[in-house]
Amino acid sequence: MVCYEILTYAVYMGAMAICGLGLWFGLFPGKAPFALTPIPALFGLAVIAIVVSMLFIDVPAERFLLRRAQASHGRAQRWLQRAASLPRSLQAGLRAAIGMVRRRDLAVLWPLVAWGFDIGTLWASFQAFGHAPPTAVLVMGYYVGTLANTLPLPGGIGGVEGGMIGSFLAFGVNGSLAVLAVLAYRTISYWLPTIPGAIAYIRLRRNVMRWRSPTAKGTPIAPSPAGGPPQS
Repeated sequence: MVCYEILTYAVYMGAMAICGLGLWFGLFPGKAPFALTPIPALFGLAVIAIVVSMLFIDVPAERFLLRRAQASHGRAQRWLQRAASLPRSLQAGLRAAIGMVRRRDLAVLWPLVAWGFDIGTLWASFQAFGHAPPTAVLVMGYYVGTLANTLPLPGGIGGVEGGMIGSFLAFGVNGSLAVLAVLAYRTISYWLPTIPGAIAYIRLRRNVMRWRSPTAKGTPIAPSPAGGPPQS
């Protein structure tokens, strides 16, 4: 799981660093507001540097956090004890990701595909109502807006929408176009999948309850016809 997160967010942070600095130094076309180009870019580089450093300082970092936990009390102590497991977990995940790259495992390309199609949906939404902004602006507006997921909103509702719209406005995108494109994108990529997702969740809950029922215990699992999933 840590390997998956590292591969996924390496693309996220790397894209922010490349596009943010590229816009700031004029390598890519588009406006370059300070708060939305070099600052997110430096944030992305800092995250990458911290994760990579765990290859070398995982043990000292773990010991430091454990010492801080011993000197703390209550909630802070519990939080630091949990955080002490992060350095080794990050190192293990990073080594696994590096191993996949060395083996030329094609699975390492899937984060690029996933992010690419998601940003492609946003691009298509802009094209549907007008025209899309320059590529670097589109990427930065997408990623900086997505950071709004970290805001303490109930269920995260409205955070990404507001973050993306605000980002695109700061990049000089027409306000009406930004609102329509972002809302269309979020409807397609986020809200519509909740319908089959809710149905699948309810069905899964029913299956789990059936599996846990006393009558299901000890019942042999038989293969289903036509190569389908096993049935009890």
